[in-house]
Amino acid sequence: MPTPKFSSVEDYLASLDTTKARTLKAIVDFILAQFPELESKIAWNVPTIHRDGKYIAGIDAHKNHLTLSAWSPHIIDAFKPRLEGYVVFKNCFQLPIDWEIDEALLKDLVRARLAELE
Repeated sequence: MPTPKFSSVEDYLASLDTTKARTLKAIVDFILAQFPELESKIAWNVPTIHRDGKYIAGIDAHKNHLTLSAWSPHIIDAFKPRLEGYVVFKNCFQLPIDWEIDEALLKDLVRARLAELE
């Protein structure tokens, strides 16, 4: 069965079960509240956070986890000590579907990505 094409973050959230949708929405809402100059949209058929067309973060849902991408292997590498306990890849890491937001980690990741784009 082909993956549906989403036209908005809200459409994406509506396709998820309650727990995944609640956690993903909380992540997006938190980032946008902390950094009002950023916007959310669908890109590559997943929710992304961007500023002026430059990607800051991407968040998508999978069967047993969420994935947060900082769009930068340099940032993921720099944050590896703080990502201990998560499954970490080159450009992203996995979150539990019911993740209790680590506000400091999210703010620092976004700040690091914004600084990288400067």
